Amino acid sequence: MNDESGVQDWSRDVVLRDGATVRIRPARPDDQRSVEWLLQELSPQAQEGRFGKVLDVNDLHETATRICAQSERFALLVTIGTPQRVVAEGEFVRESDHLAHLSVTVSESERGRGLATHLLGSLVEAARAQGIRECYAVADAENWAMVNVIGESGYPVEVEIGPSRLVMRFPTDPTPNTVRQFELRDRHAAAQAVRRFFEPESVAVIGASRSRSTIPGTIFHNLMRGNFRGPVYPVNKTASVVQSVPAYSSVEAIPHDVDLAVIAVPAGVVVDAVRECAAKGVNSLVIISAGFSETDENGLAQQQKIVEECHNAGIRIIGPNCMGILNTDPEIGLDATFAPDMPPAGNVAFASQSGALGMAIIEFAEELGLGISSFVSLGNKADISGNDLVCFWDEDDRTDVILLYLESFGNPRRFSNIARDVSRNKPIVAVKSGRSSSGQRAAASHTGALLGASDSTVDALFRQSGVIRTDTLAEMFDVAGLLASQPTPAGSRVGVITNAGGPGILCADALEAEDVSVPEISPETQEALRSFLPPHAGVSNPVDLIASAPADHYRQAVEAMLKDDGIDSLIVINIPIADRVTDVYAATLEAAQKASHPKTILFVSMTSSGASAGLRGQENPIPVYTFPESAAKALSRSIAYAEWARRPISPIPTFADIRTGEASSLIADALGEGQEWLDPATCWALLDCYGLPAVSQRVVANIDQIPAAAEQLGSRLVLKAHGKQLLHKTEFGAVEVNLAGADEAVEAARAMETQLAHDGIEPEAWVLQSMAEDGVEMLIGAAHDPQFGPVVVLGAGGVMVELMHDISFRLAPLSRQDVSEMIAEVKSSKMLSGFRGEPVRDVDALEDALMRLGRMVDELPQIVELDCNPVFIHSQGATVVDARIRISREHL
Repeated sequence: MNDESGVQDWSRDVVLRDGATVRIRPARPDDQRSVEWLLQELSPQAQEGRFGKVLDVNDLHETATRICAQSERFALLVTIGTPQRVVAEGEFVRESDHLAHLSVTVSESERGRGLATHLLGSLVEAARAQGIRECYAVADAENWAMVNVIGESGYPVEVEIGPSRLVMRFPTDPTPNTVRQFELRDRHAAAQAVRRFFEPESVAVIGASRSRSTIPGTIFHNLMRGNFRGPVYPVNKTASVVQSVPAYSSVEAIPHDVDLAVIAVPAGVVVDAVRECAAKGVNSLVIISAGFSETDENGLAQQQKIVEECHNAGIRIIGPNCMGILNTDPEIGLDATFAPDMPPAGNVAFASQSGALGMAIIEFAEELGLGISSFVSLGNKADISGNDLVCFWDEDDRTDVILLYLESFGNPRRFSNIARDVSRNKPIVAVKSGRSSSGQRAAASHTGALLGASDSTVDALFRQSGVIRTDTLAEMFDVAGLLASQPTPAGSRVGVITNAGGPGILCADALEAEDVSVPEISPETQEALRSFLPPHAGVSNPVDLIASAPADHYRQAVEAMLKDDGIDSLIVINIPIADRVTDVYAATLEAAQKASHPKTILFVSMTSSGASAGLRGQENPIPVYTFPESAAKALSRSIAYAEWARRPISPIPTFADIRTGEASSLIADALGEGQEWLDPATCWALLDCYGLPAVSQRVVANIDQIPAAAEQLGSRLVLKAHGKQLLHKTEFGAVEVNLAGADEAVEAARAMETQLAHDGIEPEAWVLQSMAEDGVEMLIGAAHDPQFGPVVVLGAGGVMVELMHDISFRLAPLSRQDVSEMIAEVKSSKMLSGFRGEPVRDVDALEDALMRLGRMVDELPQIVELDCNPVFIHSQGATVVDARIRISREHL
């Protein structure tokens, strides 16, 4: 993060392994006394290990002054509490151009919380920014703790063991293991922060009311009703008793510790309540109160003030403007919401960004019999985010399925990284509102226009992360009920059993529309079905038991289908005619329980919702749907998720020939020259830095220079006029192809110059290229999304890409799996596989180009739009024929 002067600002809030927050910031001269107190609190042994001697009064003063002066060293402090106190100090001293001596001191009372690890990471990052390539640290021979801190951070440390000391050397460049270790540490810290909300020993309700008709009164009542395991303290400035419980005038007046405080008071006094909680030592706040960032700039400023006050005190926040949290664990019984009822306990966790919607969903879950492990209304997400919750639910043994209703993303790239790991073991189902194109932004390139006109970034993020995206809340609960109660499908082959032909056909159609197979069943299974079904029953797939089929026929049919090795999942449809639906369901469940190898089963009861309601609940593990299409869609989502989870993890590739430094210099020079759209020569040089194969070209300033350039490019040429107004050249006739030598090129240029003059356009330069070998035209490109960062696009090449909208998106950087899926999703990619006698094209070359382009836009954030269109895919290799790149300083 840079300040207004462009200087790196190293101040940041970090989360410790116990979930609390501390601030890391540069030392200042006025910190001298606080640092002196920190050093004075160290034991003589610790002082001698850090400074080589026990510090006397003069030494303490001189050392603290030297640290805070920042003249010969760079020092960072860790502060916590209100008022702020210094609990750790770290510094490095440059000893040569590329080497620095690094040291860290942590208060002995604060050790074991991860302070040293965070301080080390910040110091190494600062050292690297100053051009330092290697650091070393010195410790007593018995002090292996520092070795462990460095090693556990992922840095490859070399340890020299002397007679009385250890010297540890390590590079400042982060390795993949370094990045991974810090990421895992951050996730665990986030999980611990959330755990403090869900597992408190005591709760205070600030603003608790005597009236249960009020929001704070309902929250207090729900906490009492839910048999919370610890004390619940009402805080009310004017009432001595709240709902038959003695009340306190402030949280500070409570004579016992308070772990969690729920604040439900007017917005104007929330800051005062927060300060009282900080003084009391409360570690977690749920702020129900509204009137903050959701209202206006003043509300946002107040919200930011609350976050600052809380982080200074190590307090975490859910909200504000939320409806609360709940944990159905019977050992805890936490219902800190104002919902009318507590949902049944179960294995599904749910987070909603909409408070009112959250209340409705809790009620809906109860009607469906869907058991909830925990619920959070996120509100304004001022502190705790959906990412933090996913980290907690990943570690939570009571949660098997995670549901998210999202209106916005705080840090989508972090969400993507977390979800990729979590989804391998626990499915994440999300509804993300805002699919419309009303927010489309203006864009000059094909790629920018395609990105702005779609919900592509969210879809790309979810696909890469294994997140199941549903279009509606009803569909989300359909999918959740299946995932929470049934094994994930082993494959995509589905059997359908019905007692009415029409619903069976509708189900098969819905499945195949989702690219799910409804295969023929084996002759053995058909023979088993014929052994008990009447002659006019259908024994293909769907299996039609006919309308009069009794429950026992359902049982036998389910048993037979579950034994078929060609069937992975089963949808059982019943219209109650012969037997009651409850009998058919019981027969289906009996057959499922007898199966030697469990398979995914769904039950469709095409009757009134009231008649089906008795089938729903955790005691009935087969999920029930009202219509076959709903069951088919839920199953197709589950199948797609299971296929994603089974795939091996595809790493982001590295390319030894990429010249990142040279590319960065090209961008810096172009920005210095005031370029927005890079000139053709710089475009081609940038592509070359990343190994993207481009056709040979020469750029000349005027027509007279064309003959000399043509001699270097061969006999067949392409001519293009270049200028700021010529981003889409074909629209202005600014491209001529298949020119035979220099004379034709000069003639074409003069004609083009005349034509463009009629349109008031004067070319700034002329681009002459070799005529590329024929190939399938594709577009590859990227655009910088304000929230999601660089997004890579693949589509049909040429001028038809926006009209056909045959495109696929992914977030950079890209793995081999990502690019393979992108190519499969683009319909025009069939041209690459020898369509109608055409030669087979080099798909590997296209994959390589996509991965290299993804690497480029990930490493060069100044690129805001990039178009390679067309790219010719040959029988061997690929060639970029035209490219446009737009850059901006705002991402420096």
